[in-house]
Amino acid sequence: MLKPRLDSVHASRAAENSDASVAMDYSEAWQRVCRRLRAELGEDVFNSWFGRLELDEVNDDVARLSVPTKFLKSWIQSHYTDRILATVSAEIPGIASLAVSVRSSGRVVAQRAAEPATVRADEVAQRNTASLFAPTSTLSARRDAETAHRDTKIGESDALGGSPLDRRLTFASFLVGKSNQLAHAAAQRVAQAPASELPIYNPLYVHASVGLGKTHLIQAVAHNATEAGRRVIYLTAEKFMYGFVSALKAQTAIAFKEKLRAIDVLVIDDVQFLQGKSIQQEFCHTLNALIDAGRQVVIAADRPPSDLESLDERVRSRLAGGLCVEMGSLDEALRVKILETRIATARISQPTFEVPAPVITFVARSIQTNGRDLDGAVNRLLAHVTLTGAPLTVETAETAIRDLVRTREPKRVKIEDIQKLVATHFNVSRADILSSRRTATVVRPRQIAMYLAKVLTLRSLPEIGRRFGGRDHTTVLHAVRKIEGLSNNDGQLNEELELLKRMLMD
Repeated sequence: MLKPRLDSVHASRAAENSDASVAMDYSEAWQRVCRRLRAELGEDVFNSWFGRLELDEVNDDVARLSVPTKFLKSWIQSHYTDRILATVSAEIPGIASLAVSVRSSGRVVAQRAAEPATVRADEVAQRNTASLFAPTSTLSARRDAETAHRDTKIGESDALGGSPLDRRLTFASFLVGKSNQLAHAAAQRVAQAPASELPIYNPLYVHASVGLGKTHLIQAVAHNATEAGRRVIYLTAEKFMYGFVSALKAQTAIAFKEKLRAIDVLVIDDVQFLQGKSIQQEFCHTLNALIDAGRQVVIAADRPPSDLESLDERVRSRLAGGLCVEMGSLDEALRVKILETRIATARISQPTFEVPAPVITFVARSIQTNGRDLDGAVNRLLAHVTLTGAPLTVETAETAIRDLVRTREPKRVKIEDIQKLVATHFNVSRADILSSRRTATVVRPRQIAMYLAKVLTLRSLPEIGRRFGGRDHTTVLHAVRKIEGLSNNDGQLNEELELLKRMLMD
């Protein structure tokens, strides 16, 4: 009576072992297929198009493959079907055709529910050492099942939620100057456009070097559009890439795309960091879908679209098709305005923080790079005042911001430049300085100009005298000694001379 039952058990076990053997054969064959494709096509092409391609099953003479997105399915069917079929046929005899499908998260969850609760040790070892690019259907289902819940949460909440906005970066706090006036006007027009109208500038592409305010401007657009009730997503290029990859892993790519294409305004920062062919393809599809649907796109980068060599040509062409606006270097008036604003903000917490106007002028002339260096200068000046208790002067300010001042070749100062600057500073004319007038309002500026000519140029005393209305060299020598003596005892005059020197050397 027991023999039939034993025979049945043995037959069942034999069938299971046979199925396992066949599955293992297909697994090894698929790994060989992946190795051959990687060798033939190269690492970059393989990773871009075949990294998530999986062999699900072999049914008669059909090899059934799957990918996570419709886009990958369409691309593989259009460009690589024959090559894959030839490679698979060489490794798995009898294969006559391929069938490529799109994997769904529901299928993975169903497979996970059907799996036994225990996992054999050899399966664990095999799963840990399996190639990322050559998973079997059983191993891939198990791996995806383990991470589906976690990655789905990431894909839906974090990746699709956008990057956080800085509440300080609004139009109200954005300082406008000649260098950014056009970009500011375009950004305001985009942010204030009624949702019922088609965008005028689409995409709006703002480019500038580091620290010139492009992030501030596009975040101001996002803030304004959000307050107007429009659906806005702000993303850095890194966040976009992370979101797309997470959605692929979690098999929520469709939800990711639908989320992006259902908004009113998409704001992307630092697009120059966008990497990867498949990611750029998805970015291009998103741009096309949003623009064709009349949705607003705002992009920021550190260079014009034509200089983004790492981006696909179609992406660059699409970006260049909108309004491209450059934010230039901060002009001196804008640098002064930024410094005054930062100092006023710092004074809220430190009421004793006072920066004399000559120091502000000196810092604005010395630091010509970007707004972040100006912020650093204010922090250094504040530290000097709060830690030492000494008042700020041009000399102490120079010491405090020395590390922020970019090294430049010494400027060759001309006597004419000295005469013009001194005349403007003391509210007289250059003709007065060159004239024979001897009033106090003219004599002192003339002597200071002669002193600076002697200190800052290589001209001889007779040559300087000739440049100052044909005066004798003894007159120049007297002026130089006079100003040197006064500056040793007059701190205000000494500070004024230092300011003029720095203005001439900038």
